[in-house]
This record gives sequence, structure tokens and C-alpha cells, in this order.
Amino acid sequence: MAGSGRLVGMEQQPITPGLFRDVWVVIPLYNEATVVGGVIDGLRSTFPKVVAVDDGSTDDSVAIARKAGAVVVQHPINLGQGAALQTGIEFALRRGAEYLVTFDADGQHRVVDAAAMVTAAKQDDLAFVLGSRFLDRRTRPGVLKKIVLKLAVWHVRASTRLKVTDAHNGLRVLRADAARSVEIQQDRMAHASEIVAQLGRTGLPWREFPVQIEYTTYSKAKGQSLWNTVNILTDLAAK
Repeated sequence: MAGSGRLVGMEQQPITPGLFRDVWVVIPLYNEATVVGGVIDGLRSTFPKVVAVDDGSTDDSVAIARKAGAVVVQHPINLGQGAALQTGIEFALRRGAEYLVTFDADGQHRVVDAAAMVTAAKQDDLAFVLGSRFLDRRTRPGVLKKIVLKLAVWHVRASTRLKVTDAHNGLRVLRADAARSVEIQQDRMAHASEIVAQLGRTGLPWREFPVQIEYTTYSKAKGQSLWNTVNILTDLAAK
């Protein structure tokens, strides 16, 4: 049966060496040359298998991602983050991934959260684990942004009946059977709600996991602004 949607307190569980050899981390990548090398370096200390899907970058993102040790798959033109995620998920599944982690390239996600989420998925036999910035008080998105994100949560709850608390968090863990159910059609930011809806229809066991989003001046400039959040609702309304 599907879980209640909340998984609290798992971050303190010990991480077993070798636990992540069957895991691929999928990073959608677009013009992140400033930070992507550090993001991939940080990931590969825990997750040896990382695929970065370059979505038509015009800077040095591809070369930097490769130098940091990621496998790079390239879109010849910019198709949108949803399309990049779909390409990365399909790539990882073809290479035998048992679990996938979706992880943003801009440095706002924490490797320790991703590792703890995979650990929880394996120990509790969960098909997917969704990161939530609203299960504790570590993340401070700002009042207006929080209101808009909560409206997105309301939309997802109404359309899927999943009791999520954070509908647009890019940090997720998908077991292979859950990942195969994902067929992203929304190329822009509404893909996050679309993924949750598709996963919810599987009936597979799941939980939310408390994570911290690290908003920086850089990540805000790259897409974490309030205006971008409003665009999420615009995309959802157009579905």
C-alpha cells in the first residue's frame, strides 16, 4: 500500500558502504558552468554514477561536467528541464539503474539528503521518496514564494489525492519500477507536478523526506525567483 507521505527522522541512519553502486544520479543541466563542477564533485564522493543531461548549454557546462566525472548526454537545442529529466531517466534505466536520484545542477540540494533518501527507500522497500522543504523549518523560502508553492501543493493534492507537502522539489529518489512509469510531457517547470501525478497513479509505496534547500544568490538568479514560481502555476493552469 502507498505510504502516508511522511518520513521523518531517517537522516540520522547510518549509510552502508557500497549502498549506492546500483544508483544513478540524474542532473538536468543548462548553463551552470559556474557551479556544476562542484556539484558533481560533491555527488561523486558518495554516488559514483552521475549522468548530466545538457540541454543545449552555450557556456562551458559540458566540459566542466565531464571533467568532474559525470557522463554527459547532450540535447542539441534547449528543450526544457522536463525533457532533460526524461532523457536522463531513460539513460539510467538502460544502464541497469535500480534506483535513480534527480538532483538540481545549481547547488541548492544536499548530497547528505540524497544519500539518506536512497537509504530509506532501500531499507523500507519504497518505490519513490520525495524531498520536502516543508516537513521542518530549516528552509526559508520567503513568505510570497511559500504561498505560491503551497498553491501548487493544493493543485497536486486535488488532482492526485497524494498528501504531499512540497509539489515542486527537484530532489527525488525513484526505484526502477517507479521510474519506468514516468513519461514527462511538460518540458517547463510544471513537469514536477506531472511527475508526482504519474507516480501517484502507480499505487506503489512512497514517503516524503525532510530536506533542506539552500537558496543562494546564484540559485535564485538561475530559477528560484518568485516570478519563476508564479510561472509554475501558469504552466499548471494551462495543462
